[in-house]
Amino acid sequence: MKFYFVIAFIFISAIGFSQKFELSGKVLDPDGNPLPSATVYVEKVSDSTLVTYTISESSGEFTLAGSSKEKNLNLLISFAGYKSFKKLVEIKEETQNLGDLKMELEDNQLGEVTVVASRPPLTLKKDTLEFNADSFKTRQNANLEELLEKLPGVEVDSDGAITVNGKPVSSIKVNGKEFFGDDPLIATKNLPKEIIEKIQVSNEKTKSEEFTGKAGDPDNKTINITIKEDKNKGYFARATAGGGTDDRYELSAIGNIFKDDMRLSILASSNNINSSGFSFDEVYGMMGGGNARSVFGGGGGITKAENAGLNYTNEWSDKYELNGDYFFGRNDTRQETTIQRENILPDQRFFTNSSNYSDLKNDSHRANARFEIEFDTLTKLSVSPRFTANVGNSERGSSSESLNEDRKLANTTSTTESEDIYSTSFSNNIDFIKRFGNRGAFLQLEFRNTYDVQENDNYFYSERVVYDDNGNDTEIQDQYIDEDGNTENYSFSVSQRSVLADDLFLDLSYDFSSNNNTNERYVFEADQNGDYSVLNEGLSSNFEVKSRQHIPNAGINYEGDVWRIDTNFGLLNTTLENNNYLSDISFDNTYNNLYMRARIRYEVERSKSLSIDYSTDANVPSVRQLQPVIDQTNPNNIVTGNPDLRPSYTHNIRGGYRNFDFSTRSGIFSYFNLNFTENSVVARTITDPNTLLRTTTYTNVDGAMSASLGIFYNKQKKNENSEFRYRLSLNSSYNKNVGFSNGVKFNSENIGIGPSVRFTYAIEDVIEVNPEFGIDYNNSRYSISNLNDQEFINQRAGLEVTTYWPKNVVFGNDISYNKFGNVSSEFDNTSLLWNTSLGYQFWDEKANIKLKVYDVLDQVINTRRVIGEDYIQDTNSLVLTQYAMLSFTYNLKNFGGEGYGGGRGGRRPRR
Repeated sequence: MKFYFVIAFIFISAIGFSQKFELSGKVLDPDGNPLPSATVYVEKVSDSTLVTYTISESSGEFTLAGSSKEKNLNLLISFAGYKSFKKLVEIKEETQNLGDLKMELEDNQLGEVTVVASRPPLTLKKDTLEFNADSFKTRQNANLEELLEKLPGVEVDSDGAITVNGKPVSSIKVNGKEFFGDDPLIATKNLPKEIIEKIQVSNEKTKSEEFTGKAGDPDNKTINITIKEDKNKGYFARATAGGGTDDRYELSAIGNIFKDDMRLSILASSNNINSSGFSFDEVYGMMGGGNARSVFGGGGGITKAENAGLNYTNEWSDKYELNGDYFFGRNDTRQETTIQRENILPDQRFFTNSSNYSDLKNDSHRANARFEIEFDTLTKLSVSPRFTANVGNSERGSSSESLNEDRKLANTTSTTESEDIYSTSFSNNIDFIKRFGNRGAFLQLEFRNTYDVQENDNYFYSERVVYDDNGNDTEIQDQYIDEDGNTENYSFSVSQRSVLADDLFLDLSYDFSSNNNTNERYVFEADQNGDYSVLNEGLSSNFEVKSRQHIPNAGINYEGDVWRIDTNFGLLNTTLENNNYLSDISFDNTYNNLYMRARIRYEVERSKSLSIDYSTDANVPSVRQLQPVIDQTNPNNIVTGNPDLRPSYTHNIRGGYRNFDFSTRSGIFSYFNLNFTENSVVARTITDPNTLLRTTTYTNVDGAMSASLGIFYNKQKKNENSEFRYRLSLNSSYNKNVGFSNGVKFNSENIGIGPSVRFTYAIEDVIEVNPEFGIDYNNSRYSISNLNDQEFINQRAGLEVTTYWPKNVVFGNDISYNKFGNVSSEFDNTSLLWNTSLGYQFWDEKANIKLKVYDVLDQVINTRRVIGEDYIQDTNSLVLTQYAMLSFTYNLKNFGGEGYGGGRGGRRPRR
């Protein structure tokens, strides 16, 4: 109890003794014109510590609000091409208007000595938002993720996904180069904050867009981390070892070496707690099981994972660049599932109870490389090969029973399978670009190819018993299924951009793609001696699907600072050819559709924009959906493809509005999305009313659509030693599907609404509290009266509390609560998951010992309800349950010849 009184005292002390202030003014250039997007900030006089900052509006006006114990602060203004403006201001309770503040042009002449002022906390460039890492205070041993959480407009969710001003971050680079391929979590969880100089946020661009200067994707963001020059030579490494109850364990290590343009990273891990192994969360480490949101209603299962990998990046003479990585993974996953399903037909309903298990062992290899040659400043060639391979074995089994509406047994089925799986994939991308001048004209040639091979050897056994008035009918399948599939894809594109005027371009393109899918499936029945020597031609197939797409298109594109208008129109020509070599059946068809890409984006002012775009696409059905061959590996549902299927054609309309106000640290973001699909591919199932056995094929339907709408508001308030943030969100969706229930066509409509709220309150180096709450409302309606309409609400809540006092002691608690409003009474519909951790740092803060407990209350469950178009299904699966673990972590760091250990322990938990 005394401990919490001390915490309360520190809490009260932290929010007192500071004086609130508000400064306003107007930034002007030497001619008296307003300067928009200038960085305005105040610092302490004594040590230049940042107090608060903002960005000037389009009118040049600004407002700075904050609090400080200081009597005087330095006001600074920064803008590219102008000398830094500096003024000492006295802090007063009332609002102060500083009037017009004129900037002076930078005039660096040869031999002149320039005095450099402190770096501004953020800088706005044409298409980049740049943060100075040292301006945002964190604990000494913080990683990149914790630094990102301090930045205005940046959100990091429970899975580590990042958004900036409402836009998702799709990749993270270090000094302009990829860090361990396309996994941003390895960077955010492992890069130490003290080596970071700047964080640059820009629209996502491909390598070719970066070289040509073509505008990137404004709906996705890329973060580039620049390393401090004096830290770009050295290394940092971390290793963790832990053991716990129920034979749970964790082992992991990662090392990074930097030397100018060369970077080498190595990592390895092994654990049996469902963890990737590289999170290195200071509070929970590799808790693995996650929280109730990720477990309750998730896929379940327990995995033993072993991983290793390395990444190498280097650049020579500004002309040659190499980036490559390799990963090895070994997984052993056990899954067990119990299912209760109510199947709803137009004239009856029936029930299915089943249990399934699987044990999958798999070894995977993944290698990537990118080699670039820059012949001169206008010509560039890049080659990017990629290779993956998987070798595994799966043991599966199931048992099920089907009962009619009167709960009378209609059939029972049991299956066992042993399958060997082998797959490889090789792809390559060759990209050649020639620029013409510096106004944006270029010619680009790109060739891509992919070759996939998959081989499956499956020993399958099933026994099905059908009960009727004439007695029991037993059917046994004892088969060896030899299935091989190949996919060959080649594509070629040529694009030319011509300059019509400043920021106005003519784009001409031609895209061609060829895709060949072959599937050879031979089913052999066991003979009297148990040898699989009898070919079942009715279940075997040798099928090939060839598709070709030609897309000639042209567009007029304007890429200005305020307006961006992209238009591309053309022909989407699709040829589909099917060949069944066993039955000597083949056909081919050609489909012509409009190809269109149109986008309008209006940037009202910096960090305030409105956008809308429209696109079309065609998707070819899969081999399984097309091949007219019987598949009865599920004895209760016999599936046959339909070779007459047409490609689906989709129209997509989406848009959004975003507005972030740097002066108030608040932002509002919204989005909408509409999809209309012609020729959707759907399953058509017929159920025998007596045996309850089903037969399924596929057909095309029109009328499917989906829509979603969301709005978010976040706010950040920061004093000298405390911070308060909150986020309000509302997501909604509407889906209309067209399907079949026992051969009868019907429509279904679903409406979902999900409001949520999340808060954060933190006192520096003392405590951080994160409560959140949300609900999900669902309403489903069906055009067939016998299909029951559904309406329910799911609830979720969470609380994270982490304390960092006394020094070097970190105590974290993560509590999650979930309640499903639509789960059957035979299943638990609530889950309360409490994870806790207590850590202590020592040895000059190089080492950390930690005790963590997963699921303190031993209440974790994995129950979920899925409502389909003509069924209601409740599922309960095997999950990771309660365990305790003691772990030890050691850090090594040496940058610029100066070695030191880790800093203060701890960061708040992320769920």
